[in-house]
Amino acid sequence: MKQYSKYLLTAVIVLVAIAAVLLKYWDYVVNPWTRDGQVRAEVIQVTPRVSAPIVELAIKDNQFVKAGDLLFSLDPRTFQADLESAQAKYDKTGDSYLGQEQQVAAALAYVEVSRASLLQAQSAINEADSDITKNKAEYERQQELLPKKATSIKSVERAKANYDVSVQKRRSAVASLTQARASLAQSQADLAETRANLGAAGDANASIREARAAVEQAELNLEFTEVRAPVDGYVTNLELQLGSQAVANQPALALVDVDSFWIDGFFKENYIAGIAPGDRAIVTLMSYPDKPIEAHVDSMGWGIAQDDGSTGFDLLPNVSPTFEWIRLAQRVPVRIHLGELPEGVTLRVGTTGSVLVMTGTAKDDHDKPVPPVPTALQ
Repeated sequence: MKQYSKYLLTAVIVLVAIAAVLLKYWDYVVNPWTRDGQVRAEVIQVTPRVSAPIVELAIKDNQFVKAGDLLFSLDPRTFQADLESAQAKYDKTGDSYLGQEQQVAAALAYVEVSRASLLQAQSAINEADSDITKNKAEYERQQELLPKKATSIKSVERAKANYDVSVQKRRSAVASLTQARASLAQSQADLAETRANLGAAGDANASIREARAAVEQAELNLEFTEVRAPVDGYVTNLELQLGSQAVANQPALALVDVDSFWIDGFFKENYIAGIAPGDRAIVTLMSYPDKPIEAHVDSMGWGIAQDDGSTGFDLLPNVSPTFEWIRLAQRVPVRIHLGELPEGVTLRVGTTGSVLVMTGTAKDDHDKPVPPVPTALQ
């Protein structure tokens, strides 16, 4: 009986061990996993804003740089000369603006003079009208007195002459008024023209703003001769040399953003139904098979490129032959956000690994230790 008990105990222990192994393995079998995981990061194409020869190369290939560090410098002499020229034009524009202001002031003064002449001419007409009225009355009175022998012919003639002179003075005053009006209209037109040539006053003046913008552009171009790192990252595949020509808006080097790493896991379409953002994920890189990385699902792609139906030769659709009894599952990209990296793990863009997603764990505690994905799943 004791012998059978010994065998029974051994069998129970073996069964419990097998059950524990099966349960542990079941965690990995029932949860989606893929060997097709790839390390990704934002790769910034550093592009010079101006064209010039490279005169200083402050980096070397695969070097780590911090945001703001100098990458390379371009020959600044041309841009320094452009800046000085723009500043000279700005000063000249300021002088021209002051001259135009003086022209406006002169035109305004001439308008006031013309307006005063107009008032003077009008006053002369009023004075002539008064003289005409007075001299006409006197002339008529002298004509009435002459038959009565109460005046002389000479007095009548003098009164007539005074009347004629006042009439002539009025004609001259009217002509002066017409000329004054014309002068006022011309002076007002000249004032409007000089004001239009001057433009807006002060800093709002178009010519001054244009000249100042040219100075600012020249300053920016001079500043652009120093190309600096936009983010913390690694210089990759550096092929620049001193003296080579950097071309504006043409990528010069690649910079891997050190703070932007993530994993793209490409899961079969029949595995993704249970995956949800926030689910716990375990990433095991091929470079570090014994150092699992805690992660979680960030999002899932909403589409992949279609081969069948795309335009091919002679604008005809491409259609790949398929076997009706074989149905290949498409792979959908799942973006995995990485947690804290284990000590000694370094991420490199393009390296591969395995990704296992623990479905239904979006709200679970993620503080439990992370086991590595079994070798069979790596």
